[in-house]
Amino acid sequence: MTKQAQFYIIEKTQPQSLLSAVEVLACDLAAQAWRLGKYVLIVCDNENQALNLDEALWQRDPEEFVPHNLSGEITKFITPIEITWGEKRNAQRRDLLINLQQTVPEFVSSFNHLIDFVPVNEAEKAQARERYKQYRQMGWQLSTEQG
Repeated sequence: MTKQAQFYIIEKTQPQSLLSAVEVLACDLAAQAWRLGKYVLIVCDNENQALNLDEALWQRDPEEFVPHNLSGEITKFITPIEITWGEKRNAQRRDLLINLQQTVPEFVSSFNHLIDFVPVNEAEKAQARERYKQYRQMGWQLSTEQG
């Protein structure tokens, strides 16, 4: 199966609420994927970022609710969206990886579809270019979208 990576180019510079433009888009894309029946893993740079995403998803309007959990939380059923950071990760199979880390996650090869971002900040943009190169070297088919 072909591995596909989509990079979203972010043009907004203002954060919305407690999230950056990248994080807001990540939540929206995860919600869209869930509505299409996909299981999603959002991998964050750190625990604080994961907690912020968790809180933002809980604050959505009831009609926009997205079932999710943080890695390590005990749940009776598999939730469609898992938010993780560092090496924390449950073993459930996921269809889509949304990468918010500055590096390529070590477990990226266990996915066939991933989403990554090119932020406005120049230092973060350079890191995104490096991830893009790494994905290409691993044989991923790459595409870009406007965020």
